[in-house]
Amino acid sequence: MHSAPDHDTGALPAPRAPETAPGAEASTARELADAAPRLLAAYHRELPPARAAVLGRLWRALLHEPLPGIAARDARTGRVKLTDGRVLSGPPRLPYDLVAPGEDTTVRLDGRAHDRPAALLAELGLPGADALLAELDHSVASLALSRAGAARAASAPGAGSRSGGVDPLAYIEQSVVDGHPYHPCCRSRPGLAVAEQLAYAPEHRPVVGLDLVAVPAGRCRVAGEWPDRLRDGDRLLLPVHPWQSAHVLPELGHRPYVTGAIPARPLMSVRTLAPLAGGPHLKTALTTRMTSAIRDISASGVENSAPLSALLGHVVADLADTLRITRNLAGASALVRGEPSADLAVLLRESPAAAARLRPGETILPVAALAARPAGDGPPLIRTLLAAAGAPDAGTDWLAAFADLAVPPLLRLLSRGVAPAAHGQNLLVVLDAHARPRRLVYRDLADVRLSPGRLARHGFDAAPVGGRVIDDDPEVLRTMLFGHLFGTTFGTLVSALADHDRTAGTRLWRVVAAAAGRACDGLPASPENRADRAALFAPELRVKALTLMRLRGVDRDEWMPLPNPLADPPQRKCTS
Repeated sequence: MHSAPDHDTGALPAPRAPETAPGAEASTARELADAAPRLLAAYHRELPPARAAVLGRLWRALLHEPLPGIAARDARTGRVKLTDGRVLSGPPRLPYDLVAPGEDTTVRLDGRAHDRPAALLAELGLPGADALLAELDHSVASLALSRAGAARAASAPGAGSRSGGVDPLAYIEQSVVDGHPYHPCCRSRPGLAVAEQLAYAPEHRPVVGLDLVAVPAGRCRVAGEWPDRLRDGDRLLLPVHPWQSAHVLPELGHRPYVTGAIPARPLMSVRTLAPLAGGPHLKTALTTRMTSAIRDISASGVENSAPLSALLGHVVADLADTLRITRNLAGASALVRGEPSADLAVLLRESPAAAARLRPGETILPVAALAARPAGDGPPLIRTLLAAAGAPDAGTDWLAAFADLAVPPLLRLLSRGVAPAAHGQNLLVVLDAHARPRRLVYRDLADVRLSPGRLARHGFDAAPVGGRVIDDDPEVLRTMLFGHLFGTTFGTLVSALADHDRTAGTRLWRVVAAAAGRACDGLPASPENRADRAALFAPELRVKALTLMRLRGVDRDEWMPLPNPLADPPQRKCTS
């Protein structure tokens, strides 16, 4: 068994008795009986697979994250030794494995089987676990509710006709039922009642009526050109999520000027919505924790929105055949007590479909949707698409084409000083009628990191942009791009295509590594590019420590090293 470095090895607190009646599961059932009794039977059927899905993600964290209270672990055999001498055992898992339907995710603590994630965590007594216990419990209940609602939507009359007139991108995004593929809080929504989840969560396919709050223009910070349609004389009309109107605006001294004014469909992030009338997508504040983050919009996010969008437009101008950026068209935040409020702010963002300039027969979708399974636990979407295109065994060829499309422009952006958080929700791919990847679109510029030094050396000025997006540390830049692109995006694609076949998984990672090598060969042989290449093929790859972040109760990113699946191929040089 391998030692687990870089964490607290102190004694664990006394374990707690396991839960016998998880609170969130029972309270969700009670609320559901009032809000939508037609879903109650399906909710109860979905609880066991939801527990298995969340437990599988928690077990991944115990096997791979530097959690406190763990003395040693061996992912190859599925064994973890705690600092108090107790031993956990479960299925062997690679860090990129997705939890498959029907997979036995049972974990044993000193031989005693556990199938409830919160009960297992309570028994372990890891430091800092109190808040995470409730989130895990809520994640199970919300995931069961999500699956029950999505299964009902999938079985409704006309559901087989795909979008049925709904915006195709919104329809596909709402098909991602299980949330984050690796986070045990994949569906944790502790701030939303059951009726609110049914009304606002994308997998339930609702139409959400966004409210408008009227704020004098002199009491707003605005970036970009605020549209006339969202003005009333000298007041700006800020689109606000109805949950925010009900729970947060009263504390800020505001109330809606018009309720339900903009009907829109929620996308994967819940608080970003596509208006039914078309036009820009609306990224709203939703000040409650979902997965790991509080969903507000910082003052710097608004201030940076227009200049950052303009800067990135210049940086990617010559890459438009392969990679395009969704522009921030405008942003606004109201002043509350003299300061821009993160709770009363909104961004108007170009839709990915508009940025992609779709041609006949093309479809755009988030890469995360390709690795997701639909309601009813069918195969991942990418395998369904390949089978429908008459190429059910063409996963290797498809991944090679996608890697050759995605890696070169993103590595070139890094070389120029731009590090996007290219995970599967932010990175979208345009597919032709035969499911072949043709172009990429990147959205949500708030998670980009910029190096003013690198940008300047390539003739770009980052001066108008400030705040947390600015960072000249090459390790930060590499971690932001490599951790998301290879640790999450390619990790989920490889797992979805390999379907737990280790030989196939190894072959697919070699395909990705070869594409990364070719992309590196296409860059100038500068010291920075050589250092980036060395980090890309280093023995370890840094990815987000998702569960550790929740144990520590922090809202900042924390990273951990994992064995790098790109490290096996021969070392390459950037030569051109």
